This record gives sequence, C-alpha cells and structure tokens, in this order.
Amino acid sequence: MHRHGYKGRKFGRETDQRRALMRSMECALIQYQSVTVTLARAKEMRRETEKLITLAKRGGLANRRLLISRLDNIEMADLLMDVIAPQIKRDSGYLRIERAENRRGDNSEMATISFVDDINLEVKATKEPAKKEAPKKAEAKPAKPAKKETK
Repeated sequence: MHRHGYKGRKFGRETDQRRALMRSMECALIQYQSVTVTLARAKEMRRETEKLITLAKRGGLANRRLLISRLDNIEMADLLMDVIAPQIKRDSGYLRIERAENRRGDNSEMATISFVDDINLEVKATKEPAKKEAPKKAEAKPAKPAKKETK
C-alpha cells in the first residue's frame, strides 16, 4: 500500500470530531494568543490556522464569511480579522511551535503554539463606521385640525 494523497493526522477520531477539535483549538489560540497541546496537534493546527490568518489579512466580506464558516464562531472570526490580522507584519510563518516538557500522565510530547508577532488585544479596530447626520428637513407643517362630526 502507498500513502499518496492522504494528508493530515487522524488523532484516533472520526472526521466530525476531528474538525470540532481543530476548530476549538484554533478559537482558543485566537482568543488566548498561546495554547499548549500535544506536538502532533500543534503541527496540524499550524497548517490550518496559518491559512485562516492569510484569509483574514486579505480582508473583504467574502473572506470574513469564510472565516466564520471555518471557525463556527463569529466573535473569534471578527477578532482575528479586525484586531489580530492588521498587527501581523509578515507574509507567512505567523505561528511558532516551541516544545514543552512531556506530559506527566502518559509522557506525550507537548508543545506551545503562539503567534510570532506581538499581538495587543487592547487595540480595537480603527474602522469605526462614520455616523452620517440626517439632513435637516424643512419645518413640518402644522397638522390639520380633525373634522368635527355633527349629529
């Protein structure tokens, strides 16, 4: 047998469980800027998350909708697109994987995945919509008095 055309790790899970695991880890990385997971999960997460960051850096409504559909979390997609992506100065290689100590229970290789650039979450998006003032209308005409009914 050959392994051509098979990409990605399975983690001993069904497809839907694996996708949910990746989405939750990606959201945690976006929210907390750094996550400690097993080395295999970190390597797999880097592949997916860097593609999401590239989408966010491109901007636009279509890419925002793609982010929302791939993360299943509107808040994290907005945070990535409006706050994190503008602060990233590089074209690729957005994430860093650093090996950590092995896990105590089963001796699994652990790693910390984080952004290479310093991200400040305090900075909000500078793209606030400008409020348009409603044009002033001419003075309203006084209302006509109601007709009196006669019996």
